[in-house]
Amino acid sequence: MNVLKNFEAVFIITLGLACGSNYLAQRGSEAPTEMSATARAASLATPDMPVVVVAAKRMSTAEKRQSLIDEQSAQMASRSTDPTI
Repeated sequence: MNVLKNFEAVFIITLGLACGSNYLAQRGSEAPTEMSATARAASLATPDMPVVVVAAKRMSTAEKRQSLIDEQSAQMASRSTDPTI
């Protein structure tokens, strides 16, 4: 195998093996605990770093569709008024 010719593939495979083994080594040393996202954010916060929790209602399918349509029309409008394009 010509290593210089296939150096990119060798590098990607080596990087994948190194990252995978590192992940497995770290995961085995920690005790599994279940925390909610809010509890995890609060545990990582320091007195200098405020925690912001956003509680919002999920958009319905119709609202998502309308939001995408509005976004696409806004992009089209900005493209049509932009003289550099």
